Amino acid sequence: MLKKAKYIIIPIIVVVSLGFIGSGQDLYFKISKSIDIFGKVYKEISLNYVDEINPEEFMIAGIKGMLSELDPYTVYIDENLQKDVDLITKGKYGGIGATIGLREDNVTVVDLLEGYSAQRQGIRIGDVISEIDGTKMNRANYEKISSFIKGDLGTQVEMKIKRDGEKELLTFVLVREEVEIKNLTYAGFYPEESNNAYLKLSGFTRSAGKEIGDALRELNTQKEVKSIVLDLRGNPGGLLDAAIDVSEKFLQKDQLIVSVKGRDINSETKYYAKEIPIAKQSNIVVLVDDGSASASEIVAGAIQDHDRGIILGTTSFGKGLVQTLVPLSYNTSLKITTAKYYTPSGRCIQKVDYSENNNVFEGTVEDKTVEYKTDNNRSVTSAGGIVPDTLVENGSESSQVKNLLAKGMFFKFATNYFNRQKEIDLNILDDSKLYEEFATYLNDQQYNYTSESERLIGRLKKISQDEKIYTSLSNQITEMETIIAKIKTDELDKYKRDIVKEVKEELAARIDGRNGRIIESLKHDKQFDIALEILNSPTIYNGLLNLN
Repeated sequence: MLKKAKYIIIPIIVVVSLGFIGSGQDLYFKISKSIDIFGKVYKEISLNYVDEINPEEFMIAGIKGMLSELDPYTVYIDENLQKDVDLITKGKYGGIGATIGLREDNVTVVDLLEGYSAQRQGIRIGDVISEIDGTKMNRANYEKISSFIKGDLGTQVEMKIKRDGEKELLTFVLVREEVEIKNLTYAGFYPEESNNAYLKLSGFTRSAGKEIGDALRELNTQKEVKSIVLDLRGNPGGLLDAAIDVSEKFLQKDQLIVSVKGRDINSETKYYAKEIPIAKQSNIVVLVDDGSASASEIVAGAIQDHDRGIILGTTSFGKGLVQTLVPLSYNTSLKITTAKYYTPSGRCIQKVDYSENNNVFEGTVEDKTVEYKTDNNRSVTSAGGIVPDTLVENGSESSQVKNLLAKGMFFKFATNYFNRQKEIDLNILDDSKLYEEFATYLNDQQYNYTSESERLIGRLKKISQDEKIYTSLSNQITEMETIIAKIKTDELDKYKRDIVKEVKEELAARIDGRNGRIIESLKHDKQFDIALEILNSPTIYNGLLNLN
Protein backbone atom coordinates (compact mmCIF):
# COMPACT_ATOMS: atom_id res chain seq x y z
CA MET A 1 0.00 0.00 0.00
CA LEU A 2 1.13 3.53 -0.66
CA LYS A 3 1.91 5.76 2.28
CA LYS A 4 -0.41 8.76 2.58
CA ALA A 5 1.11 12.07 1.54
CA LYS A 6 0.14 14.96 3.80
CA TYR A 7 -1.88 17.18 1.52
CA ILE A 8 -4.11 20.06 2.43
CA ILE A 9 -6.67 20.46 -0.13
CA ILE A 10 -4.79 22.62 0.79
CA PRO A 11 -2.18 19.84 1.43
CA ILE A 12 1.25 19.58 2.91
CA ILE A 13 3.68 17.65 0.72
CA VAL A 14 7.37 17.52 -0.04
CA VAL A 15 8.22 20.22 -2.57
CA VAL A 16 9.13 18.76 -5.93
CA SER A 17 12.16 19.89 -7.88
CA LEU A 18 11.60 21.67 -11.16
CA GLY A 19 14.23 19.44 -12.73
CA PHE A 20 11.88 16.81 -14.14
CA ILE A 21 9.38 19.17 -15.74
CA GLY A 22 9.28 21.48 -18.71
CA SER A 23 11.76 21.30 -21.53
CA GLY A 24 15.12 21.09 -19.76
CA GLN A 25 17.58 23.90 -20.39
CA ASP A 26 15.04 25.95 -22.35
CA LEU A 27 12.75 26.16 -19.30
CA TYR A 28 15.64 27.09 -17.01
CA PHE A 29 16.72 29.81 -19.42
CA LYS A 30 13.19 31.29 -19.51
CA ILE A 31 13.00 31.27 -15.71
CA SER A 32 16.44 32.87 -15.34
CA LYS A 33 15.68 35.52 -17.95
CA SER A 34 12.32 36.39 -16.36
CA ILE A 35 13.79 36.65 -12.85
CA ASP A 36 16.50 38.97 -14.17
CA ILE A 37 13.97 41.29 -15.85
CA PHE A 38 11.63 41.24 -12.85
CA GLY A 39 14.47 42.03 -10.44
CA LYS A 40 15.67 44.98 -12.51
CA VAL A 41 12.16 46.44 -12.84
CA TYR A 42 11.60 46.06 -9.09
CA LYS A 43 14.94 47.68 -8.23
CA GLU A 44 14.58 50.60 -10.66
CA ILE A 45 11.09 51.51 -9.45
CA SER A 46 11.96 51.06 -5.76
CA LEU A 47 14.95 53.44 -6.13
CA ASN A 48 13.87 55.93 -8.79
CA TYR A 49 10.08 56.27 -8.79
CA VAL A 50 8.97 59.88 -8.25
CA ASP A 51 7.33 59.07 -4.89
CA GLU A 52 8.97 57.00 -2.21
CA ILE A 53 8.07 53.31 -2.46
CA ASN A 54 7.72 50.81 0.39
CA PRO A 55 9.93 47.98 -0.98
CA GLU A 56 8.25 45.23 1.02
CA GLU A 57 4.69 46.20 0.09
CA PHE A 58 5.76 46.75 -3.52
CA MET A 59 7.23 43.24 -3.70
CA ILE A 60 4.12 41.71 -2.16
CA ALA A 61 2.01 43.55 -4.73
CA GLY A 62 4.20 42.05 -7.47
CA ILE A 63 3.84 38.55 -6.04
CA LYS A 64 0.07 38.90 -5.73
CA GLY A 65 -0.10 40.24 -9.28
CA MET A 66 1.69 37.16 -10.62
CA LEU A 67 -0.42 34.76 -8.61
CA SER A 68 -3.66 36.46 -9.70
CA GLU A 69 -3.02 35.02 -13.17
CA LEU A 70 -3.38 31.51 -11.75
CA ASP A 71 -6.20 29.95 -9.71
CA PRO A 72 -7.51 31.64 -6.51
CA TYR A 73 -6.06 28.88 -4.30
CA THR A 74 -2.44 29.67 -5.18
CA VAL A 75 -1.64 32.44 -2.70
CA TYR A 76 1.21 34.08 -0.80
CA ILE A 77 0.82 33.75 2.98
CA ASP A 78 2.45 36.47 5.05
CA GLU A 79 3.28 36.43 8.76
CA ASN A 80 -0.20 37.64 9.76
CA LEU A 81 -1.87 34.58 8.23
CA GLN A 82 0.50 31.89 9.49
CA LYS A 83 -1.74 31.21 12.51
CA ASP A 84 -4.60 30.42 10.14
CA VAL A 85 -2.39 27.88 8.36
CA ASP A 86 -1.65 26.23 11.71
CA LEU A 87 -5.39 26.06 12.34
CA ILE A 88 -6.01 24.25 9.05
CA THR A 89 -3.14 21.79 9.42
CA LYS A 90 -3.26 21.15 13.18
CA GLY A 91 -6.87 21.94 14.07
CA LYS A 92 -5.71 23.96 17.08
CA TYR A 93 -4.86 27.57 17.85
CA GLY A 94 -4.39 29.94 20.76
CA GLY A 95 -7.55 32.02 21.01
CA ILE A 96 -10.78 32.81 22.83
CA GLY A 97 -13.20 30.43 21.05
CA ALA A 98 -15.15 32.98 19.03
CA THR A 99 -15.84 33.23 15.30
CA ILE A 100 -15.76 36.81 14.06
CA GLY A 101 -17.42 38.12 10.91
CA LEU A 102 -18.53 41.35 9.25
CA ARG A 103 -22.13 42.44 9.58
CA GLU A 104 -22.44 45.51 7.38
CA ASP A 105 -19.46 47.56 8.66
CA ASN A 106 -19.45 46.04 12.13
CA VAL A 107 -16.90 43.48 13.34
CA THR A 108 -19.31 41.04 14.97
CA VAL A 109 -19.27 37.80 16.97
CA VAL A 110 -21.13 35.33 14.75
CA ASP A 111 -20.47 32.09 16.61
CA LEU A 112 -19.09 30.82 19.92
CA LEU A 113 -17.36 27.55 20.78
CA GLU A 114 -18.81 26.05 23.91
CA GLY A 115 -16.55 25.90 26.95
CA TYR A 116 -13.95 28.42 25.88
CA SER A 117 -13.06 31.83 27.27
CA ALA A 118 -15.43 33.97 25.18
CA GLN A 119 -18.49 31.86 25.97
CA ARG A 120 -17.61 31.29 29.63
CA GLN A 121 -17.13 34.97 30.32
CA GLY A 122 -20.36 36.12 28.74
CA ILE A 123 -19.63 37.16 25.17
CA ARG A 124 -22.78 36.73 23.07
CA ILE A 125 -23.47 36.05 19.40
CA GLY A 126 -24.30 39.39 17.84
CA ASP A 127 -21.94 41.41 20.06
CA VAL A 128 -20.14 44.10 18.06
CA ILE A 129 -16.41 44.36 18.79
CA SER A 130 -15.57 48.04 19.19
CA GLU A 131 -11.94 47.73 20.34
CA ILE A 132 -9.30 45.06 20.86
CA ASP A 133 -6.40 46.03 23.12
CA GLY A 134 -7.07 49.70 22.46
CA THR A 135 -7.30 49.39 18.66
CA LYS A 136 -10.59 50.43 17.06
CA MET A 137 -12.05 47.60 14.99
CA ASN A 138 -13.76 48.27 11.67
CA ARG A 139 -14.01 47.07 8.08
CA ALA A 140 -10.59 48.55 7.24
CA ASN A 141 -8.64 46.30 9.63
CA TYR A 142 -11.02 43.33 9.66
CA GLU A 143 -8.69 41.21 7.49
CA LYS A 144 -6.11 41.34 10.30
CA ILE A 145 -8.59 40.22 12.97
CA SER A 146 -6.73 36.92 13.48
CA SER A 147 -3.58 38.75 14.58
CA PHE A 148 -5.64 40.60 17.21
CA ILE A 149 -7.58 37.62 18.55
CA LYS A 150 -5.12 34.74 18.29
CA GLY A 151 -1.85 34.54 20.21
CA ASP A 152 0.26 32.68 22.72
CA LEU A 153 -1.51 30.53 25.30
CA GLY A 154 -2.12 32.27 28.62
CA THR A 155 -1.89 35.80 27.25
CA GLN A 156 -4.78 38.22 27.67
CA VAL A 157 -6.83 40.19 25.19
CA GLU A 158 -9.04 43.11 26.22
CA MET A 159 -12.18 43.64 24.17
CA LYS A 160 -14.70 46.46 24.31
CA ILE A 161 -18.11 45.27 23.19
CA LYS A 162 -21.15 47.15 21.94
CA ARG A 163 -24.23 45.11 22.81
CA ASP A 164 -27.69 45.77 21.47
CA GLY A 165 -29.80 47.04 24.36
CA GLU A 166 -26.83 48.31 26.41
CA LYS A 167 -26.02 52.03 26.43
CA GLU A 168 -22.39 51.71 27.53
CA LEU A 169 -19.57 49.64 26.05
CA LEU A 170 -18.87 46.40 27.91
CA THR A 171 -15.25 45.48 28.69
CA PHE A 172 -14.06 41.87 28.72
CA VAL A 173 -10.58 40.63 29.58
CA LEU A 174 -10.25 37.20 28.00
CA VAL A 175 -7.44 34.67 28.37
CA ARG A 176 -6.17 32.96 25.25
CA GLU A 177 -6.23 29.18 25.55
CA GLU A 178 -5.71 26.24 23.24
CA VAL A 179 -8.81 26.02 21.10
CA GLU A 180 -9.34 22.71 19.34
CA ILE A 181 -11.67 22.89 16.40
CA LYS A 182 -14.28 20.14 16.28
CA ASN A 183 -14.96 18.92 12.78
CA LEU A 184 -17.99 16.91 13.86
CA THR A 185 -20.32 19.63 15.13
CA TYR A 186 -23.22 17.24 15.79
CA ALA A 187 -23.57 13.49 16.21
CA GLY A 188 -26.72 11.85 17.50
CA PHE A 189 -29.83 9.87 16.71
CA TYR A 190 -32.33 12.03 14.89
CA PRO A 191 -35.24 11.64 15.13
CA GLU A 192 -34.38 10.62 18.69
CA GLU A 193 -36.59 7.52 18.67
CA SER A 194 -35.10 6.26 15.39
CA ASN A 195 -31.98 4.23 14.58
CA ASN A 196 -30.80 6.91 12.19
CA ALA A 197 -27.52 8.62 13.06
CA TYR A 198 -27.18 12.23 11.95
CA LEU A 199 -23.57 13.40 11.55
CA LYS A 200 -22.86 17.06 10.76
CA LEU A 201 -19.27 17.40 9.55
CA SER A 202 -18.15 21.02 9.22
CA GLY A 203 -14.43 20.68 8.43
CA PHE A 204 -11.53 18.37 7.60
CA THR A 205 -8.69 19.03 10.02
CA ARG A 206 -6.46 16.17 11.12
CA SER A 207 -8.91 14.70 13.66
CA ALA A 208 -12.00 14.51 11.41
CA GLY A 209 -11.81 10.75 10.76
CA LYS A 210 -11.23 9.94 14.42
CA GLU A 211 -14.20 12.09 15.44
CA ILE A 212 -16.47 10.24 13.01
CA GLY A 213 -15.21 6.85 14.18
CA ASP A 214 -15.53 7.68 17.88
CA ALA A 215 -19.04 9.06 17.38
CA LEU A 216 -20.29 5.97 15.54
CA ARG A 217 -18.81 3.65 18.19
CA GLU A 218 -20.49 5.66 20.94
CA LEU A 219 -23.85 5.70 19.15
CA ASN A 220 -23.67 1.93 18.62
CA THR A 221 -23.34 1.44 22.39
CA GLN A 222 -26.69 3.20 22.80
CA LYS A 223 -28.49 1.24 20.08
CA GLU A 224 -27.74 -0.18 16.66
CA VAL A 225 -27.03 2.40 13.95
CA LYS A 226 -29.09 1.19 11.00
CA SER A 227 -28.80 4.26 8.78
CA ILE A 228 -26.65 7.39 8.56
CA VAL A 229 -27.20 10.89 7.22
CA LEU A 230 -23.77 12.44 6.69
CA ASP A 231 -24.23 16.18 6.31
CA LEU A 232 -21.44 17.85 4.30
CA ARG A 233 -23.44 20.95 3.36
CA GLY A 234 -21.40 24.12 3.70
CA ASN A 235 -18.24 22.11 4.44
CA PRO A 236 -15.38 23.84 2.52
CA GLY A 237 -12.92 20.96 2.96
CA GLY A 238 -9.42 20.82 4.42
CA LEU A 239 -6.78 18.08 4.57
CA LEU A 240 -6.62 15.29 2.02
CA ASP A 241 -5.52 12.89 4.77
CA ALA A 242 -8.67 13.77 6.70
CA ALA A 243 -10.87 13.13 3.65
CA ILE A 244 -9.28 9.68 3.30
CA ASP A 245 -9.73 8.93 7.01
CA VAL A 246 -13.40 9.90 6.88
CA SER A 247 -14.00 7.84 3.71
CA GLU A 248 -12.45 4.78 5.37
CA LYS A 249 -15.24 4.80 7.97
CA PHE A 250 -17.77 4.01 5.22
CA LEU A 251 -16.01 2.22 2.34
CA GLN A 252 -14.89 -1.38 2.22
CA LYS A 253 -11.23 -2.14 2.93
CA ASP A 254 -8.98 -1.87 -0.16
CA GLN A 255 -11.47 0.20 -2.14
CA LEU A 256 -9.95 3.16 -4.02
CA ILE A 257 -10.80 6.51 -2.41
CA VAL A 258 -9.04 9.09 -4.57
CA SER A 259 -6.18 9.50 -7.06
CA VAL A 260 -3.86 12.50 -7.28
CA LYS A 261 -2.11 13.54 -10.50
CA GLY A 262 0.38 16.39 -10.84
CA ARG A 263 1.97 18.06 -13.87
CA ASP A 264 3.68 14.80 -14.81
CA ILE A 265 0.64 12.95 -16.14
CA ASN A 266 2.50 9.65 -15.90
CA SER A 267 2.87 10.04 -12.15
CA GLU A 268 -0.25 9.12 -10.21
CA THR A 269 -0.74 8.44 -6.50
CA LYS A 270 -3.69 6.31 -5.45
CA TYR A 271 -5.15 6.15 -1.96
CA TYR A 272 -7.08 3.09 -0.77
CA ALA A 273 -9.15 2.36 2.30
CA LYS A 274 -7.00 0.54 4.84
CA GLU A 275 -9.55 0.04 7.62
CA ILE A 276 -12.53 -2.19 8.17
CA PRO A 277 -15.37 0.38 8.05
CA ILE A 278 -16.94 1.29 11.38
CA ALA A 279 -20.21 2.11 9.55
CA LYS A 280 -20.40 -1.54 8.41
CA GLN A 281 -23.50 -2.04 6.25
CA SER A 282 -25.55 0.95 7.42
CA ASN A 283 -27.39 2.63 4.58
CA ILE A 284 -26.06 6.12 3.94
CA VAL A 285 -27.32 9.40 2.51
CA VAL A 286 -24.77 12.20 2.06
CA LEU A 287 -26.10 15.76 1.96
CA VAL A 288 -24.20 18.25 -0.23
CA ASP A 289 -24.72 21.75 -1.59
CA ASP A 290 -22.75 24.42 -3.43
CA GLY A 291 -20.77 25.06 -0.25
CA SER A 292 -19.47 21.47 -0.16
CA ALA A 293 -15.97 21.62 -1.61
CA SER A 294 -12.61 19.93 -1.86
CA ALA A 295 -12.31 17.22 0.84
CA SER A 296 -16.12 17.09 1.05
CA GLU A 297 -16.23 16.25 -2.64
CA ILE A 298 -13.60 13.54 -2.23
CA VAL A 299 -15.77 11.80 0.38
CA ALA A 300 -18.99 12.29 -1.58
CA GLY A 301 -17.34 11.21 -4.84
CA ALA A 302 -15.90 8.03 -3.34
CA ILE A 303 -19.22 7.06 -1.75
CA GLN A 304 -21.07 7.81 -5.00
CA ASP A 305 -18.64 6.01 -7.33
CA HIS A 306 -18.67 2.86 -5.16
CA ASP A 307 -22.47 3.05 -4.80
CA ARG A 308 -21.99 2.98 -1.03
CA GLY A 309 -24.68 5.57 -0.45
CA ILE A 310 -26.93 8.17 -2.04
CA ILE A 311 -25.83 11.76 -2.63
CA LEU A 312 -28.70 14.19 -2.06
CA GLY A 313 -29.06 17.97 -2.26
CA THR A 314 -27.66 20.38 -4.85
CA THR A 315 -24.50 20.22 -6.98
CA SER A 316 -21.30 20.71 -4.98
CA PHE A 317 -18.80 23.53 -5.42
CA GLY A 318 -16.49 21.78 -7.89
CA LYS A 319 -12.96 22.11 -6.51
CA GLY A 320 -10.76 19.34 -7.86
CA LEU A 321 -7.43 21.08 -7.25
CA VAL A 322 -4.84 20.09 -4.66
CA GLN A 323 -2.52 22.58 -2.99
CA THR A 324 0.95 22.22 -1.49
CA LEU A 325 2.18 24.43 1.34
CA VAL A 326 5.75 25.54 0.66
CA PRO A 327 7.60 27.25 3.56
CA LEU A 328 9.44 30.42 2.55
CA SER A 329 11.82 32.67 4.47
CA TYR A 330 10.82 35.20 7.15
CA ASN A 331 7.89 33.14 8.45
CA THR A 332 6.00 33.29 5.17
CA SER A 333 4.85 30.54 2.84
CA LEU A 334 3.35 29.82 -0.56
CA LYS A 335 0.23 27.76 -1.08
CA ILE A 336 0.45 26.46 -4.64
CA THR A 337 -1.78 24.22 -6.71
CA THR A 338 0.33 21.19 -7.60
CA ALA A 339 -2.16 18.51 -8.62
CA LYS A 340 -5.73 17.52 -9.40
CA TYR A 341 -7.64 14.79 -7.64
CA TYR A 342 -9.80 12.16 -9.31
CA THR A 343 -12.66 10.13 -7.88
CA PRO A 344 -12.54 6.29 -8.05
CA SER A 345 -14.34 6.20 -11.42
CA GLY A 346 -11.63 8.48 -12.85
CA ARG A 347 -13.44 11.82 -13.02
CA CYS A 348 -12.00 15.18 -12.04
CA ILE A 349 -14.83 17.34 -10.74
CA GLN A 350 -13.01 20.69 -11.07
CA LYS A 351 -15.69 23.09 -12.32
CA VAL A 352 -13.74 26.20 -13.38
CA ASP A 353 -10.94 26.01 -15.95
CA TYR A 354 -8.54 28.79 -14.94
CA SER A 355 -6.31 28.15 -17.96
CA GLU A 356 -9.01 29.05 -20.47
CA ASN A 357 -8.08 32.11 -22.56
CA ASN A 358 -4.98 32.66 -20.40
CA ASN A 359 -1.62 32.91 -22.16
CA VAL A 360 0.22 32.09 -18.92
CA PHE A 361 -0.77 28.44 -19.34
CA GLU A 362 0.51 26.03 -21.96
CA GLY A 363 -0.82 22.62 -22.94
CA THR A 364 -4.22 21.05 -23.50
CA VAL A 365 -7.33 21.19 -21.37
CA GLU A 366 -9.20 18.08 -20.23
CA ASP A 367 -12.58 17.27 -21.75
CA LYS A 368 -15.21 18.84 -19.50
CA THR A 369 -18.12 16.53 -20.23
CA VAL A 370 -16.72 13.01 -19.99
CA GLU A 371 -19.14 10.37 -18.69
CA TYR A 372 -17.93 7.75 -16.22
CA LYS A 373 -19.54 4.73 -14.59
CA THR A 374 -19.96 3.81 -10.93
CA ASP A 375 -19.43 0.26 -9.65
CA ASN A 376 -23.11 -0.49 -10.34
CA ASN A 377 -22.89 0.99 -13.85
CA ARG A 378 -24.63 4.27 -13.01
CA SER A 379 -23.60 7.29 -15.10
CA VAL A 380 -21.68 10.18 -13.51
CA THR A 381 -19.91 13.09 -15.23
CA SER A 382 -16.73 15.06 -14.66
CA ALA A 383 -15.87 18.77 -14.45
CA GLY A 384 -18.98 20.09 -12.76
CA GLY A 385 -18.81 19.24 -9.08
CA ILE A 386 -20.56 16.26 -7.52
CA VAL A 387 -24.03 16.08 -9.04
CA PRO A 388 -26.42 14.48 -6.50
CA ASP A 389 -28.26 11.27 -7.25
CA THR A 390 -31.35 13.07 -5.99
CA LEU A 391 -31.56 16.82 -6.60
CA VAL A 392 -33.47 18.57 -3.81
CA GLU A 393 -33.48 22.33 -3.25
CA ASN A 394 -33.54 23.68 0.30
CA GLY A 395 -34.35 27.07 1.72
CA SER A 396 -37.08 29.54 0.94
CA GLU A 397 -38.50 30.12 -2.53
CA SER A 398 -39.06 33.77 -1.67
CA SER A 399 -36.55 36.26 -3.07
CA GLN A 400 -37.51 38.65 -0.28
CA VAL A 401 -36.72 36.08 2.42
CA LYS A 402 -33.38 35.40 0.70
CA ASN A 403 -32.69 39.14 0.75
CA LEU A 404 -33.49 39.32 4.47
CA LEU A 405 -31.06 36.48 5.06
CA ALA A 406 -28.34 38.07 2.93
CA LYS A 407 -28.67 41.39 4.76
CA GLY A 408 -28.46 39.69 8.14
CA MET A 409 -31.89 40.84 9.29
CA PHE A 410 -32.70 37.52 11.02
CA PHE A 411 -29.32 37.63 12.77
CA LYS A 412 -29.83 41.24 13.92
CA PHE A 413 -33.41 40.69 15.06
CA ALA A 414 -32.46 37.58 17.03
CA THR A 415 -29.67 39.52 18.74
CA ASN A 416 -32.07 42.32 19.66
CA TYR A 417 -34.83 39.93 20.77
CA PHE A 418 -32.52 37.71 22.83
CA ASN A 419 -30.95 40.66 24.65
CA ARG A 420 -34.41 41.96 25.61
CA GLN A 421 -35.77 38.69 27.01
CA LYS A 422 -35.04 37.19 30.41
CA GLU A 423 -35.93 33.69 29.29
CA ILE A 424 -36.87 32.09 25.96
CA ASP A 425 -38.49 28.70 25.44
CA LEU A 426 -38.78 27.97 21.73
CA ASN A 427 -41.22 25.14 22.38
CA ILE A 428 -43.90 27.51 23.68
CA LEU A 429 -43.00 30.60 21.65
CA ASP A 430 -45.98 31.91 19.72
CA ASP A 431 -45.07 31.93 16.01
CA SER A 432 -47.60 34.61 15.06
CA LYS A 433 -46.43 36.94 17.80
CA LEU A 434 -42.78 36.33 16.87
CA TYR A 435 -43.56 37.13 13.22
CA GLU A 436 -45.34 40.34 14.18
CA GLU A 437 -42.39 41.45 16.30
CA PHE A 438 -40.05 40.72 13.40
CA ALA A 439 -42.22 42.77 11.00
CA THR A 440 -42.24 45.66 13.48
CA TYR A 441 -38.45 45.40 13.79
CA LEU A 442 -38.10 45.66 9.99
CA ASN A 443 -40.15 48.85 10.00
CA ASP A 444 -38.11 50.30 12.87
CA GLN A 445 -34.89 49.49 10.99
CA GLN A 446 -36.33 51.11 7.84
CA TYR A 447 -35.57 47.93 5.92
CA ASN A 448 -36.14 48.37 2.21
CA TYR A 449 -36.22 45.65 -0.42
CA THR A 450 -36.25 46.44 -4.12
CA SER A 451 -37.40 43.54 -6.25
CA GLU A 452 -36.19 42.86 -9.77
CA SER A 453 -39.63 43.87 -11.05
CA GLU A 454 -39.32 47.25 -9.33
CA ARG A 455 -35.88 47.79 -10.83
CA LEU A 456 -37.24 47.04 -14.30
CA ILE A 457 -40.15 49.43 -13.80
CA GLY A 458 -37.70 52.07 -12.62
CA ARG A 459 -35.72 51.61 -15.83
CA LEU A 460 -38.93 51.77 -17.88
CA LYS A 461 -39.88 55.01 -16.16
CA LYS A 462 -36.46 56.52 -16.83
CA ILE A 463 -36.38 55.44 -20.48
CA SER A 464 -39.94 56.62 -21.11
CA GLN A 465 -39.06 60.01 -19.62
CA ASP A 466 -35.96 60.24 -21.81
CA GLU A 467 -38.04 59.35 -24.87
CA LYS A 468 -40.77 61.86 -23.89
CA ILE A 469 -43.51 59.20 -23.71
CA TYR A 470 -43.86 58.93 -19.93
CA THR A 471 -47.11 60.94 -19.89
CA SER A 472 -48.78 58.30 -22.04
CA LEU A 473 -47.54 55.46 -19.81
CA SER A 474 -47.70 57.06 -16.37
CA ASN A 475 -51.07 55.56 -15.38
CA GLN A 476 -50.00 52.05 -16.34
CA ILE A 477 -46.63 52.43 -14.59
CA THR A 478 -48.26 53.74 -11.41
CA GLU A 479 -50.73 50.83 -11.48
CA MET A 480 -47.87 48.31 -11.81
CA GLU A 481 -46.00 49.97 -8.93
CA THR A 482 -49.10 49.66 -6.72
CA ILE A 483 -49.60 46.00 -7.62
CA ILE A 484 -45.95 45.12 -6.96
CA ALA A 485 -45.96 46.96 -3.61
CA LYS A 486 -48.95 44.85 -2.53
CA ILE A 487 -47.27 41.66 -3.76
CA LYS A 488 -44.21 42.49 -1.65
CA THR A 489 -46.35 42.96 1.45
CA ASP A 490 -48.32 39.80 0.78
CA GLU A 491 -45.11 37.86 0.13
CA LEU A 492 -43.91 38.30 3.71
CA ASP A 493 -47.24 36.92 4.97
CA LYS A 494 -47.14 34.10 2.42
CA TYR A 495 -43.69 33.00 3.60
CA LYS A 496 -44.33 33.64 7.28
CA ARG A 497 -43.34 30.06 8.09
CA ASP A 498 -39.93 30.49 6.41
CA ILE A 499 -39.34 33.74 8.32
CA VAL A 500 -40.23 32.22 11.69
CA LYS A 501 -37.99 29.22 10.89
CA GLU A 502 -34.97 31.47 10.25
CA VAL A 503 -35.61 33.54 13.39
CA LYS A 504 -35.95 30.43 15.57
CA GLU A 505 -32.68 28.99 14.27
CA GLU A 506 -30.89 32.20 15.23
CA LEU A 507 -32.52 32.20 18.66
CA ALA A 508 -31.65 28.52 19.17
CA ALA A 509 -27.99 29.33 18.48
CA ARG A 510 -28.05 31.96 21.22
CA ILE A 511 -29.78 29.65 23.69
CA ASP A 512 -27.87 26.42 23.07
CA GLY A 513 -25.02 27.20 20.68
CA ARG A 514 -24.32 25.15 17.56
CA ASN A 515 -26.22 22.11 18.81
CA GLY A 516 -29.29 24.24 19.35
CA ARG A 517 -29.10 25.72 15.87
CA ILE A 518 -28.63 22.31 14.21
CA ILE A 519 -31.49 20.61 16.06
CA GLU A 520 -33.84 23.52 15.33
CA SER A 521 -32.85 23.56 11.64
CA LEU A 522 -33.59 19.84 11.24
CA LYS A 523 -37.22 20.42 12.23
CA HIS A 524 -37.87 22.14 8.89
CA ASP A 525 -35.13 20.72 6.65
CA LYS A 526 -36.59 19.52 3.34
CA GLN A 527 -33.39 17.78 2.25
CA PHE A 528 -33.05 15.93 5.55
CA ASP A 529 -36.73 14.89 5.47
CA ILE A 530 -36.36 13.40 1.98
CA ALA A 531 -33.13 11.68 3.05
CA LEU A 532 -35.08 9.98 5.86
CA GLU A 533 -37.85 8.96 3.45
CA ILE A 534 -35.29 7.31 1.17
CA LEU A 535 -33.54 5.55 4.06
CA ASN A 536 -36.87 4.26 5.34
CA SER A 537 -37.77 2.79 1.93
CA PRO A 538 -35.50 -0.08 0.84
CA THR A 539 -37.16 -0.11 -2.58
CA ILE A 540 -36.33 3.55 -3.28
CA TYR A 541 -32.85 3.30 -1.74
CA ASN A 542 -31.86 0.18 -3.69
CA GLY A 543 -33.43 1.54 -6.87
CA LEU A 544 -31.41 4.76 -6.75
CA LEU A 545 -28.20 2.75 -6.32
CA ASN A 546 -29.13 0.28 -9.05
CA LEU A 547 -29.02 -2.59 -6.54
CA ASN A 548 -32.29 -4.23 -7.63
